[in-house]
Amino acid sequence: MYTSPGTTTMIWMSDTAVSEEPFDAVMFDFSGTLFRFEEDDSWLSGLTDEHGRPFDVHQLTEIMRRMTAPVGQMVELDDEHLYAWTNRDLDPVLHRRAYMEVLRKSGVTREEQAADLYGRVIDPACWTPYPDAAESLVGLNKRGVKIAVLSNIAFDIRPAFARLGVDGLVDEFVLSFEVGAVKPQPKIFEHALSALEAEPHRTLMVGDSEEADGAARELGCVFALVDPHPTKERTDGLVAALTAFGLGPVSGRLRSP
Repeated sequence: MYTSPGTTTMIWMSDTAVSEEPFDAVMFDFSGTLFRFEEDDSWLSGLTDEHGRPFDVHQLTEIMRRMTAPVGQMVELDDEHLYAWTNRDLDPVLHRRAYMEVLRKSGVTREEQAADLYGRVIDPACWTPYPDAAESLVGLNKRGVKIAVLSNIAFDIRPAFARLGVDGLVDEFVLSFEVGAVKPQPKIFEHALSALEAEPHRTLMVGDSEEADGAARELGCVFALVDPHPTKERTDGLVAALTAFGLGPVSGRLRSP
């Protein structure tokens, strides 16, 4: 394990990570890695519990944690909603059903309030890029390294990259609801590797979940674990992770699509 100076980014290295040649491809997770869902205070200011009382800051923080945690079941669910939760990233309908129930179980019992907050979660415009996200993608493109975004998600995140002006730098978007598989299942990694025409041992996976993203190592990929801290706190986590493997920022011209 390598901990880069001045950051809390943990880089997990396998024997295949040590090479004088650059990686051929990098696969990135989306939530907590390249972008983060960071609420605007105005979204939550009118949120109330079943008695009409505003939630305090700790309750609001917990609600947001439950809406964005990459793995784990956040609340107790009946069979119908457990099925929806288990398969939420494969079907937009199940995704909505699952998270509306999570909000209800978290005390947001007014459906219109829950629907409004859920709508923010699935709106790509409401996701904040990490400060070094664009820089990292540009640097890889200049190196000629192929890029995939590999996400357990039930909505199209491409507009978030378009808003940042980097959608053209991503060679492949591999989204669970489009390919019918979720991390940590091997199938979704295999799909990404095939689309990139990349060998596992020549591919770096960057993500914030040891369980979900780290499963890429089972196929032979190298893995870098970054912390899903707020964007104001994690300003160079991606650059640090890439630099540790010889893929830091470079000068030069962008690679044509």
